[in-house]
Amino acid sequence: MARDNIICGLDVGTSNIRAVVAQLRAGHDKPQILGVSSVPSFGVRKGVIVDIGEVVNGIKTALEEVERTSDASVRQVVVNIGGSHINCRSSKGVVAVSRADGEISGEDISRAVRAAQTVSIPQNRELIHALPRLFVVDEERGVKDPIGMSGVRLEADVLLVEGATPFIKNLTKCLQEAEIEAEDVVLSAIAASRAVLSKRQKELGVLLLDLGGGTSGLTVFEECEVLHACVLPIGGSHITNDIAIGLRTSVEVADRIKLEYGSTLPEEINKKDIIDMAKLGEEEGVVLRRHVADIINARFLEIFDLVGKELQKIGRDGLLPAGLVLVGGGAKMPGLVDLAKEELKLPAQIGFPSGVDGVINQIDDPAFATAVGLVLWGAEEQRPEGRGKRISLPAIGFLSSAKKWLKGFVP
Repeated sequence: MARDNIICGLDVGTSNIRAVVAQLRAGHDKPQILGVSSVPSFGVRKGVIVDIGEVVNGIKTALEEVERTSDASVRQVVVNIGGSHINCRSSKGVVAVSRADGEISGEDISRAVRAAQTVSIPQNRELIHALPRLFVVDEERGVKDPIGMSGVRLEADVLLVEGATPFIKNLTKCLQEAEIEAEDVVLSAIAASRAVLSKRQKELGVLLLDLGGGTSGLTVFEECEVLHACVLPIGGSHITNDIAIGLRTSVEVADRIKLEYGSTLPEEINKKDIIDMAKLGEEEGVVLRRHVADIINARFLEIFDLVGKELQKIGRDGLLPAGLVLVGGGAKMPGLVDLAKEELKLPAQIGFPSGVDGVINQIDDPAFATAVGLVLWGAEEQRPEGRGKRISLPAIGFLSSAKKWLKGFVP
């Protein structure tokens, strides 16, 4: 049955493909979740597509399942993009205020943001997001919303997020072969932040770390604006591989060991605790559970070391009052919050999706943060008050009419 105002968030990840369908109802602020699906992902490695056929099959399966559970027809999706090919950089655009009386309009802001996009981008890379952060009106700095102010010169400080064209085209082809149209494309960590971070956290300064299967995306907010974003080339599948190598077992058994017996704090595990490999389908033998925790701990220490270096680049190492919020499937690893606090010297917590109604028990999981965030991103565009807050960006392959935030994504 077709329904009006249907939004579908499609999270194409390394380990899973997740779809969330919601409906935007008149008189309600929150989208109502109608259906949820999650299927194993094949053909994605480190956040990028390496087998188009496998990914197309996964997308079709996920959408068929979510259509069945939601009783809605899905023809458009808000889809994520990730992978270590993602880069971000700051850019500034300056324009003269167009009106004779000097009052700044939305068109002036659009021109300033577009001016910031006129930078040299290699032929094999494309712009994904242009996120305005702050403005300068004449000599007045730190302006968040200059509309209605008076001035002669307007300068926009914009964060540009770009990705590799071949990877974007591969995603394009997968959606086309699945007979699905992309309504918008959003960086995974930015989408996740929309679902789990509060306005207060973004004001104070917060780091969101999305622990995926093949990569870990991070986004830093301060004063409600994106200060920094990047994708680290390490994720949960690397931990599984480490366990498989360390225990000389199969990847399938290693993944079960990680999920059923894993911990990031080896010192809290009894030295005598063992894992009976026979119960996991292996030949007879036992493994010390603390040994498994040592393997997991080493990999997470590497991830947090990389996160710390990213914070040092922007001068925020240990200086984010709202701390760290962990999402993604890897966020559920026992002991991870305590390890994060110790290594990053920040408050830490696990983030759960919010801002939606309906069957929320099905998405009350940090692994669904990106998919729910994609729904919320799409909902903002459908609301009448949200349509005037976006501007067109240069085409991103299939997104010939893509719309992006003008004022970011502050709730």
